Amino acid sequence: MRQLLKAALLACRSWRLRRLGVRHTAPHRLGPGLHARLGWRDSRPGAISIGPRVWLENGVVLDAWGGHINLGADVFIGPYAVIYGHGDVEIGDACLISMHCRIVSSNHTVPPRSIDIRSQPDLLQPTRIGRDVWLGAGVTVLGGVTIGDGCVVGAGAVVTGDLPPGSIAVGVPARVVGQRSP
Repeated sequence: MRQLLKAALLACRSWRLRRLGVRHTAPHRLGPGLHARLGWRDSRPGAISIGPRVWLENGVVLDAWGGHINLGADVFIGPYAVIYGHGDVEIGDACLISMHCRIVSSNHTVPPRSIDIRSQPDLLQPTRIGRDVWLGAGVTVLGGVTIGDGCVVGAGAVVTGDLPPGSIAVGVPARVVGQRSP
């Protein structure tokens, strides 16, 4: 009886995640105490793909809102990180996204004052984070940015432009201050 109840619970959980647009590309583990909002809105369901061995800490928000969020294998996302995938977000394998990071893939224009900002359409800007990237605590990555493989971005940085592979970047806006050794 216990096995039957456990199988029924797993089937319900799997159905709920599929309904929310979450696709499992391989078995993965979600740690105890996980509190993640998984990219679902009534009017604009999005798709979230989670690779194998992904770890989402407490309070992580994954909100595809009509776009796509793809998390590669062996990705760690720290507490209270927020990823908005309205314009598509791709995070490569073996990345470390620290606590309170924000990754967005859309923006608004700045209209004349005669037009409300809120009524402007979104500018969808795909955001790509390469393989083996470390984003320090509180990093913000803006829409349209590509962060190359092997980059390290220091705590509190705001990434407004592309970073070449292997870069070490810090500051607001983020500037390259060095290179990781091969």
